[in-house]
Amino acid sequence: MTDNLDPRPDDLSQRVWESIQRDELPPKDDRGRMRVVMNNLILHLHPSKVAKPTLKFTYTWGLGGLALLLVALLSLTGVMLMFVYTPSPEFAYQDMLNLQTEVWFGQLIRNLHHWSGNLLVIVAFLHLLRVFFTGGFKTPREFNWILGIALLLLVVGANFTGYLLPWDQLAYWAVTVGSSLLSYVPLIGEPLRSFLLGGPEVGAATLTNFYGLHVAIIPLTLMGIVSFHIWRVRKDTLSIPHKLDGAVDGTEGGQVEKVTTLPHLVSREFVFALVMTGAILLWSVWVNAPLEAAANPDHSPNPAKAAWYFMGLQELLLHFHPVFGAIIIPALGLGALAFLPYQRFDLSAEGVWFRSAKGRRMALVGALTALIAVPLLVVFDEYALDLPGMLPTPPTLISNGWIPLAALLLLVIGYYDGMKRLFKATACETRQSVFVLLVVSFVVLTVIGVAFRGEGMALMFPWEVL
Repeated sequence: MTDNLDPRPDDLSQRVWESIQRDELPPKDDRGRMRVVMNNLILHLHPSKVAKPTLKFTYTWGLGGLALLLVALLSLTGVMLMFVYTPSPEFAYQDMLNLQTEVWFGQLIRNLHHWSGNLLVIVAFLHLLRVFFTGGFKTPREFNWILGIALLLLVVGANFTGYLLPWDQLAYWAVTVGSSLLSYVPLIGEPLRSFLLGGPEVGAATLTNFYGLHVAIIPLTLMGIVSFHIWRVRKDTLSIPHKLDGAVDGTEGGQVEKVTTLPHLVSREFVFALVMTGAILLWSVWVNAPLEAAANPDHSPNPAKAAWYFMGLQELLLHFHPVFGAIIIPALGLGALAFLPYQRFDLSAEGVWFRSAKGRRMALVGALTALIAVPLLVVFDEYALDLPGMLPTPPTLISNGWIPLAALLLLVIGYYDGMKRLFKATACETRQSVFVLLVVSFVVLTVIGVAFRGEGMALMFPWEVL
């Protein structure tokens, strides 16, 4: 009689599970389930237990998980596209045409990659807003807020470098306009632009540089910071949703109930990922990524616009001196964002959407003010105001730079003081209203640049632009 020397169980499904989990099938009780999770890869992404109120979808909207899903889709489709793409002006555009006609599902893969990249910019931006509006950037999460800003900039950089790769008219001139913004950086702007482009203008060296940045340097940097960002989320703990009266949302009081990550959180994430993947796939089936005629450096389109996520900056350039529209104002905005979590807070509202009922009303006022005031200011500056003409003696850096910037800063300070007095609000509620005012203003400028600027960058109705 031969002894059974194989200690593995006879059940094949259990053997497969153990080869993955290095543990037995997950037991039904919470303690046993948590023990399995402790030895699981999921532990590197989530804590073993999470507060039950944080599972509420309307608190996070799944934006962080959706961003990770989009990164995974971009990585997968990007690797597939690399097999059929040559980063040179002679072959790049033809490769795009071959994807449409020669490669099985080539157009679909490109569509998935293109739309996932654009959606990632929006999702990363919305995720940052969600964290701000729920107070999730306060102690001890200040540094993770900084990492989030860095990730948003990297996502924009990844999109910008990938924008050129099809080598069509849209990509060529969008990158030409977008890279010209670097020229306005004092002292180092022009050398930095030449280094990025590989010469004085967009050409073969630019395509090689952008390809290397897009497929290697930016993705590696992005993955590294994302890993650290997720680790910090675990260490700093998730913010817990609260009601306006301060009670923990979803509980009756007392200690916050916790549930195991597996299956309570993971099952929700899996279903959400399936739904969003299906939605992106359907969109990519019906809507093709844009592809215009081959790039022609001798024929500039009218108007020549930057990529849509830079159109807010391009719109600013029409109203301010280039140094202010391209450098100083964006730098002030990013600096204010980075400084936000390090200010003193006179309201404890972590986990409460828009801080309080009063904060919600003030945020709505800020949004409505921006929606009304920004278009009026744009039209006024376009047709009535000419500061360089009115002030011919000072240099344009002053007449079209410092003077309008000072006027806008005074308006913002006046808005802050007026809102605080009118609503008898805390500094936290008032800062939030100013934040909404500025964010919505930038969004409105972006929409104006994309949809209301036609030939010669003149103001037109959208149907005239198209």
